[in-house]
Amino acid sequence: MSEKVLMKGNEAFAEAAILGGSRYYFGYPITPQNEIPEYMSRELPKRGGAFLQAESELGAINMAYGASASGGRVFITSSSPGIALMQEGLSFLSSAEVPLVVLAVCRGGPGIGGIHPGQADYLQVTRGGGNGDYKVPVFAPSSIQEAVDLIYESVELSDYWQNPFLVFTDGILAQMMEPVVLPDPRPEMKNEDIKKHKPWAITGYGDDDSKRAVVKSLRMVPDDLEKHVEKLFEKYARAEKELVRVETLGVEDADIVFVAFGTVARITKEAIELLADRGIKAGLIRPISLWPFPYGAFDLITDKTKVVISAELSMGQLIQDVKIGVGKRFPIGLINRTGGIIPTSLEIANRAESILKAGS
Repeated sequence: MSEKVLMKGNEAFAEAAILGGSRYYFGYPITPQNEIPEYMSRELPKRGGAFLQAESELGAINMAYGASASGGRVFITSSSPGIALMQEGLSFLSSAEVPLVVLAVCRGGPGIGGIHPGQADYLQVTRGGGNGDYKVPVFAPSSIQEAVDLIYESVELSDYWQNPFLVFTDGILAQMMEPVVLPDPRPEMKNEDIKKHKPWAITGYGDDDSKRAVVKSLRMVPDDLEKHVEKLFEKYARAEKELVRVETLGVEDADIVFVAFGTVARITKEAIELLADRGIKAGLIRPISLWPFPYGAFDLITDKTKVVISAELSMGQLIQDVKIGVGKRFPIGLINRTGGIIPTSLEIANRAESILKAGS
């Protein structure tokens, strides 16, 4: 591990992908993640990789599909409208069981929206906008360091699970600067490594050099397609047990339990301190994996809790999973802002106290 270095979020994200072993990047510029393609265009050719600016996000995801199907480790990024255009490709990649690491830098929406931070793509990334039955694991970091670690880890996780992995962040983390410790670089995957570790890849021939490998999504026979989907969901069932990530803080004896992720979770931690000064105990459930969602963390909430509050930058998307986790055990409140507006810790504390008093 190296010493701490001060880096801008977008550049740290890109460097984490390269250190993780990614050598191919396809992208199309869109704010607020434009520093990533700029960084990749400069750094990848120096380090044995390739950068290609696509004509669109549709082109980028399909170029990524081809490169990854050939065994390459691929990293792509975009922001809300661009990620929307990539949904069909993510369905194809998931069906074909092709790995890929995607970074989504969320901005305000809907439509073109604005360039300021948001979390209103939560349902897009956790439920999927592509067709058919498929799942994409989603991680949501709350610091640049955590984003670096998750991107780095996702490169190997994506290979292991043969599935796209998505890291979901926002324009605040993308544009801010923080000290980070960069991980050690993984060795580059050579052609012989691809043949050994990715026998499914299109390298010309299969395991015994007698038949060509085929990567496909199309299955015309209904029985074959059903068996394939069932096999995918056996994999997803394992993922729901093995990929859950969550941070909990003071949940067991809290009057209020917040649920928040990403940047909002950082602000909520400050609000918890403000509430403590007022004699109100508050805790936090911070989902790090948005899918699979850490529903089990809600079992830590005790009868002392009077309300569970979802804090988010949307009109209420995270709260849908909060309701599943809570069931009918506790009242549920919502503290939210949209349009790229970020609530202060004081605003969250004041609104939470009002919700608590209204329910008492």
